[in-house]
Amino acid sequence: MNILLVASAFNSLSQRLYAELSDLGHHVDVVLASHGPDPVRAAVRDPRPDLVVAPMLRTALPEDVWREHTCLIVHPGPPGDRGPSALDWAIDGQAAEWGVTVLQAEAAMDAGGIWAAQAFPVPPVGKSDLYRNEVSDAAVTAVLTAVRRYAEGSYKPRPQTDESVSVVWRGALRQERRRIDWADDDTGTVLRKLRGADSQPGVLDELLGREVFLHGGHPEDELRGRPGELLAQRAGAVCRATRDGAVWIPELRPRKSSGDPAPFRRPATSVLAAWEPDLRLPDAAAPLELPAGRRTWTDIRYRQRGDVGFLGFTFPGGAMSTDQCRRLLAAYRDALTRPTRVLVLGGERDFFSNGIHLNVIEAAPDPAEESWTNLNAMDDLVEAVLRTTDRLVVAALAGNAAAGGAMLALAADEVWCRTGTVLNPHYRRMGLYGSEFWTYTLPRRAGAEQAGRLTTEALPVSAASAARLGLVDRLVPATTADFPAEVERLAAGLAAAPGLDRRIAGKAAARAADEHECPLADYRAAELARMHALFYDPRAPYHALRSAFVRKTPTGSPRPLAAPAGDVR
Repeated sequence: MNILLVASAFNSLSQRLYAELSDLGHHVDVVLASHGPDPVRAAVRDPRPDLVVAPMLRTALPEDVWREHTCLIVHPGPPGDRGPSALDWAIDGQAAEWGVTVLQAEAAMDAGGIWAAQAFPVPPVGKSDLYRNEVSDAAVTAVLTAVRRYAEGSYKPRPQTDESVSVVWRGALRQERRRIDWADDDTGTVLRKLRGADSQPGVLDELLGREVFLHGGHPEDELRGRPGELLAQRAGAVCRATRDGAVWIPELRPRKSSGDPAPFRRPATSVLAAWEPDLRLPDAAAPLELPAGRRTWTDIRYRQRGDVGFLGFTFPGGAMSTDQCRRLLAAYRDALTRPTRVLVLGGERDFFSNGIHLNVIEAAPDPAEESWTNLNAMDDLVEAVLRTTDRLVVAALAGNAAAGGAMLALAADEVWCRTGTVLNPHYRRMGLYGSEFWTYTLPRRAGAEQAGRLTTEALPVSAASAARLGLVDRLVPATTADFPAEVERLAAGLAAAPGLDRRIAGKAAARAADEHECPLADYRAAELARMHALFYDPRAPYHALRSAFVRKTPTGSPRPLAAPAGDVR
């Protein structure tokens, strides 16, 4: 069928539905409702779609569109749930299970007939993490079911007047309810409020006399202090005391009225340092390998099971700043000193990596210089993986990867993907040529022709398609909760394989042959020359595209599958 996706943003769920529906043979197009109703009306006129699916909408569909076309709305709540803050209320109410409902658009919000629904568990994680994982899995299952039922032509959507549907309207979850009472709220309550507001809208609070939104929340089991007091810093995050413990807050977003020229999310310590340069918080460094039973937050961890090392990293939004790249490189070099035959890279859930940190770059005094520094730090990390010849390196992708983060994964000897993962192995939509040795690793895996197509078309790729293209070596059909254990089982089997020593020796020989044919330094120099020219050209599209992305201002075409901005070939 011809299917039109209407979304307020081409976000993780919209991209996954685009990729998976395309894999099934449907012709899929996308239009962004954030550009207003007229582009949506134009998109349904020519060519006329067989079906309209709205995976993520912040505004209502135009009435003439849903009256003239079958429009399916993806609502992140169980049947009968209505309102704009479904996931927020699920976390606020400590629901053990929630759901996704695909319903037909009509005048009343979330009141249309039900085409499909799928339940999912609610683990104690942030809303954005939940959305990209358990919600996304359930949404894809429900949408594919609804699309099949629509195509078959005999299914009648279940009306919400059915006595089996319990209708509950929940309005927007306001900041008044989210607000933290540091003197009275216990740690569990604070964490629940923080998780329910991540990544939007954040929890409005006050620090250093300015209003700021708090993003992310993780428990701390040792540090204590006066409720609300800032106790320590670690890896860009700050630790803040509750009445019975403490929590780590990785990111802050200054309120626009605070006077901060960069009112968008970035590492907490960088926001506070911009406000009060003389602020000194104790550095509560955590060991790379945490003691058993320790309950604290750190964005990089190492553990070892027999002959397998696991280097885990989880950065908010998957973005990796200069500091994060350098710390991860130091941890990688430390992991190489351990006696293992297999080293697994990747976090237990959510994003693998999305490459350089655009928010940190946008907030820097000189964004061009910070772009250059950040990219070189990312290149250093990828090069270290490519030059590892004494063991096998596995990139285990629990979640999505894009741009330089996708190339970090491709630098490994094997790439394992959870089946719900989406890859964006390209840079052009940010007006960039790219680096991270993509001109070496992408053609090596997919061939020169496919590499050119992937980077030029700049479209999302499902895990299944990535496997067919040679970008992924193993698909892991596991839930988000089961993925870490399955990776551990597979890695143990790889380490115990009888031919592993021969394979490692063959890997070293192949790397030496490739180095003789064209040194890695040459790939890096050629890529960086192109990127330097873009970074330091104030007229390059990259700067406007980066600013619009970070500040969430609509830009470019309302049809995101159109040709990417900027010719950087």
